[in-house]
Amino acid sequence: MFVILVYDAASKRDPKLLKLCRQYLTWVQNSVFEGELTEVAYRMLKYEIKALIEREEDSIIIYKFRTTKYMEREVIGVEKGLTGNIF
Repeated sequence: MFVILVYDAASKRDPKLLKLCRQYLTWVQNSVFEGELTEVAYRMLKYEIKALIEREEDSIIIYKFRTTKYMEREVIGVEKGLTGNIF
């Protein structure tokens, strides 16, 4: 599956969350990641995020796509992250 992950975390947890997300996904922009994940990797990422964040303070949004067939990605301005061969 293809996922886009966006987070807003307290500054003391931000570096740890950044490092964790980079292990699974490609960094695109500040607190935004994307990439292909297996179902197992997706579950592991969610498990590790839940162990790291404070649910009363932090916010994680994950968009899941079964396929990228009907998805289009457009960057206007500076492309911050290296996306590799996503499409």
